[in-house]
Amino acid sequence: MQKYILYFILLISFISCKNSTQQVVKAVETPFIWENVTMYFLLTDRFFNGDTNNDVNFNRTQKAGKLRGFEGGDIKGIIKKIEAGYFTNLGVNAIWLSPVYEQIHGATDEGTGLTYAYHGYWTKDWTSLEPNFGTKEDLKKLVEIAHAHGIRIVLDAVINHTGPVTEVDTVWPKNWVRTSPQCTYQGYESTVKCTLVENLPDIKTENNTDVNLPPHLIEKWKKEGRYEQEMAELEVFFKQTGYPRAPKYYIMKWLADYITDYGIDGYRADTVKHTEEDVWQDFKKVCDNAFENYKINNPDKILDNNNFYLVAEVYNYGISGGRYFDFGDKKVDYFNKAFQSSINFEFKWNAAQDTYEEIFSRYSSILNNELKGYGVLNYISSHDDGSPYDAKREQPLESATKLLLSPGGAQIYYGDETARSLIIEETVGDATLRSNMNWNDISTNKKTKEILAHWQKLGKFRSKHPSIGAGIHKMISEQPYVFKRTYSENNFNDSVVVGIDLQVGKKELFVEDTFANGTKLIDFYSNTEVEVKNNKVTLITPYTMVLLEKKI
Repeated sequence: MQKYILYFILLISFISCKNSTQQVVKAVETPFIWENVTMYFLLTDRFFNGDTNNDVNFNRTQKAGKLRGFEGGDIKGIIKKIEAGYFTNLGVNAIWLSPVYEQIHGATDEGTGLTYAYHGYWTKDWTSLEPNFGTKEDLKKLVEIAHAHGIRIVLDAVINHTGPVTEVDTVWPKNWVRTSPQCTYQGYESTVKCTLVENLPDIKTENNTDVNLPPHLIEKWKKEGRYEQEMAELEVFFKQTGYPRAPKYYIMKWLADYITDYGIDGYRADTVKHTEEDVWQDFKKVCDNAFENYKINNPDKILDNNNFYLVAEVYNYGISGGRYFDFGDKKVDYFNKAFQSSINFEFKWNAAQDTYEEIFSRYSSILNNELKGYGVLNYISSHDDGSPYDAKREQPLESATKLLLSPGGAQIYYGDETARSLIIEETVGDATLRSNMNWNDISTNKKTKEILAHWQKLGKFRSKHPSIGAGIHKMISEQPYVFKRTYSENNFNDSVVVGIDLQVGKKELFVEDTFANGTKLIDFYSNTEVEVKNNKVTLITPYTMVLLEKKI
């Protein structure tokens, strides 16, 4: 009997030790941290055509200006590239899609040729998906496939305006929108209570009184056979929240449905400074509540314990402003009870004018002080920035190095990693920034392959190490330029040492006390193993960059 009792005790001890080991392993797994996100921003219509059957809808058959019509990209195309490993190989852990809800059916013509709503920012119905982009089943699958690959999905939230008025798209009621004056940007009021441009009706987000649904929306829902369902859901939403039936709250409800129905992970909020700041505080409450409900109802689909992510597009906000955006006559803190992060419009200028160390040290200082607990999203080009860094794509390698190694989040605009041209002849305005993804170059152009390989190495290294974007920066030596990043939070510790613009061939890097003598390291860039001796490593590689991490 004693023999069996002893065996039972040993068995329990073994199981306990095994479980303890498993817990330890789990505790040191690399966490996903939004402050270190590598987010891939794409225009759904311009990325990849996965289904040619949905290329034409709503009789959009008139000839548009160059790159001003629908080109065929869709959600299925994004899914195919996720499954092919394109994003994983680039180190991307979040994808931000341009708006996918139903767009105006007609086209505008403002002297640039006919323009359809291919970009997704001209909403007709927030409750429907744009058929050119796909179906609700496609979106559901996209989120599932992305999550299976460890990738978050961020959609675009447009609360500021509807789509333009066209021959087939009516203006919304006067208690919903204003059609004048046009913004002059001379201060707070002339930026908020106005239309961004002519013929872009502005939602009256200041309104806190009840309004009825627009007649054209009611008529549309009835034709589609879902009027009763939509009305019942609105009744529940307004009863639960206590909000008035004001325009902004209708839209918040419709946007929250993409959280509860599909489990998206975040929103990039469009034209934030063109609405009152409390709009976004309420939006955060609505999104947080929807995300909690989704997690309760889908416990097996949750990736981690991160909160719902909100990043602001406050046009011309820069990290130097800390938590504030200055209108000239008023300063606003959009981080306050609203956004976790903000797009950093300043980065492209810093990348052009400052040294690596000037960028890295200043960003690290701001993010670990004034912006402690929040983040920024750096970028070098985008869909509407006519003054990108390296507009001619003459420095694609340096672009990657500066963007992906800078403290803060990194936003890769589709084609940054393949030097997709931003100068397209015969285009007008933003269209030059929005050409189709240059997939053919990846398979046929040697230079493009080399550029992509550099972005991939840096991207994958960044995704492995939260210390890159969310850690503390310290320069080790100026010549050669070597620095370290360290991150420590919740029993997770991460340290890396990086050398930039080094000599080809033999190179020697001091690591200070980052790694102890005798520690085996890997240069991720060349896949070379080294050992720390006398607080330094020596290696021979054909590259000018070294990315040191501890060998596991």
